[in-house]
Parts: sequence; structure tokens; C-alpha cells
Amino acid sequence: MTLTTRRRFLHLSGAVLAASVLPGLASAQTWPSKVIRAIVPFPAGSAIDIVARVVLDSLSTQLGQQIVIDNRGGAGGTIGAHLAAQAEPDGYTILIHSSAHSLTPAVYPKAPYNAAKDFAAVASFGSLPNVTVISPAKGIKSLQELVAFGKKGSATFASAGVGSSSHWAVERLRLSAGFNALHVPYKGGPDAIREVVAGRVDFMSFGLASVLPFIRDGRLLALAVSTPKRSSALPDVPTTLEVGYPNSEYLFWNGMFVPTKTPRPIIERLHRELQKTLALPGGKGEPRPEGKRADAAQPERVRYPHPQGNRKQPRGRQSGQSQVRLTRPANSSSQRRGRGGRGGPQRQDCNSSPTRLLPISRTKCSAHLSVRSVHCVKGLLKIASLGSEVAL
Repeated sequence: MTLTTRRRFLHLSGAVLAASVLPGLASAQTWPSKVIRAIVPFPAGSAIDIVARVVLDSLSTQLGQQIVIDNRGGAGGTIGAHLAAQAEPDGYTILIHSSAHSLTPAVYPKAPYNAAKDFAAVASFGSLPNVTVISPAKGIKSLQELVAFGKKGSATFASAGVGSSSHWAVERLRLSAGFNALHVPYKGGPDAIREVVAGRVDFMSFGLASVLPFIRDGRLLALAVSTPKRSSALPDVPTTLEVGYPNSEYLFWNGMFVPTKTPRPIIERLHRELQKTLALPGGKGEPRPEGKRADAAQPERVRYPHPQGNRKQPRGRQSGQSQVRLTRPANSSSQRRGRGGRGGPQRQDCNSSPTRLLPISRTKCSAHLSVRSVHCVKGLLKIASLGSEVAL
């Protein structure tokens, strides 16, 4: 190749590259110029739907553009997430998801999307407690009474689907307290709440935002909250830790995601506007009545678990490549059998290499928040399903 030919080739290559990049930059500069669709992968009235509507209503005002919520519930949130993953990465489709998203590769290994590679994280809205509730007609007045009832072998619990946050919250409590229960998954929160209120299913552990109205009007009785500290919305309700069940805490985080190829300027704009929204009066610090806490992380710091459990993954800082830690509850079956422990209650790392926690949660690492090895998570899921009829 002569010098002249090489220069011509470089000029043509640069022109082609500019032609492919400039339209994306131009669209980012004019964004948003039309209605934004926010996919919530759970039905209307679920905890994540309520939080999404509170946050997005203010965000719509900040952006000066309408945001329409599209509820696509089912399969533990994977139906809506798949729809979002297939959307054009132009900033006009966003996904509002929860802590259940981080365990999708383990719970649904054949999901038609890659939770780590198909999404870019924008920010965390914060977290809220799950509340263990039961119908007053059951005659159970405390969490200890519920555990005693469960140890008789006839308890049932409802959830918003296999692998949902309401599923994990009960499994952690059940493992810590040592009782069995039949899992009855539903398409979404409203259906599950209706069945527990009616007494057809014994109990559930749902996000505070969705069950608080039922607690206040007496249709549900709150037995405990899943957070390490009591909720300001329910100050008289103890935590599961207070009642005496170690490693039973569960934080239910919510956050915003976009298709992974969404232009970086749009992601940064969304993040900035969300920070402003969450800083509005009542949006930051103490929880609102629905229990939401504003705790937005920098978009480049919010990480996904690695979908394949590949221990040789690079240690770079690109999205989807961080290494995060999983710890089993102290009373997991592997420790009871003497594998990996020395007989006393302790937390056990599944990985031996240095790890980084998910900043999106800002809590100590535990099984419901993050994974590095899906193989390790699958082991935990099998432990968690003992005593419940859920095949994973």
C-alpha cells in the first residue's frame, strides 16, 4: 500500500466512523424529544410499581417530558426485563427493576437476555423493608408464633414470583428460623396480597409500599420488618433480627436501567436528573410514608453479577465485570455438614479472591444482593428451597 493510498484509506475510515457516531451524539443532545416508556416488570400496585410512580412523576417534571409506565409482570420480572433488553438503545425505554434482577442468571439460567451485558445501570432509587404480614383472622400475633406454626409443617407463603424479592425475603427468614413452608408464587404482588388478606395463603413478606395501606386499615397484621433497623413508617414493629433470627435481614433495592448501548450522555443526564429528583423534600434521608429511601449511586459504580460465574473474568472497571461477594447464612446446610466452617456460626465466602460489593445496595454483602459465581448461587438456591416445593 502506497503512502497516498494509506492516507486515503485512513480518511475514508474516519469519515465512516464519524458518520456512525455523530447521529448518536446528535440524538443525545436533543434527548428527550418524545415520550419515554418506563417498563416495570411487575403488575400495577406492586411495591416496585408504587416507588416507580413516585420517582418518575418527579423525574418527568425535571426532564420536561412525559414518562409512561408500562407494567409487564410475570416470571419473576423476566418478561418485562426481556422486553426492555430488546428495545432500541435510544433513551426512550427504561427499566425499573429491583434486587431480584441481580439473581436472574441463577434463578432463570435460560432467560432470553443477559442481565449483565444487556443493561447499563443508571442509579439506585434506594431501598425499603419487606414486611412479614399475615391475616388477623389467622390468630397469629407475633413472628415467634408464625415460626412455631411453620414448624408444624403446614405453613404456606405467597410471593410475586419465583426469584422475586418477596420470595427471597421469606427464604432468608425461613432458613434462619428453621421452618418449612410451601411457596405459592403469583404473577405479581396484588394477586398475592389478595390471597393473604383472604386467608387462603398464610403469610408473605412484601415491600412496605404495597402492604402499608392494608396494615393501616387492619386487613393485615405486621409481624416484623426485614431491615436491620426498625422502619420509621412502622416504629412499633420489630425487626427479624430483634426477634432473634440472625442472617434473616433483607433489603429490597430499586433502581433504573437502560439497554446497554444507550449513549453515555443520555445515561449521565438521567443520573443527574434522578439525583435532583431524589433530593427533593421528602425524597432523601428519612423514608417517605411508603418507605422509600433515596440513595443514588454513580452510574459507573453500579455493577451487575457476572452471568456465567466465570472465575477468570477480567478485573476491569467496565460495566458487568466487577467481582462481588456472596456469603451463605450461618446455618446453611453446608456448614451444618461441616464443610467450610469450624462448627460455630459464621459467614462464609464462596470466593477466595478479593471482591467488591455492589454499591447499589450499600449494605453488607449477602446472598440476595450480589453474586460472582452463579454456581455458588445455585447452591444457595437449592439450600433455600429445602422445605418449599420450588424446583430450581
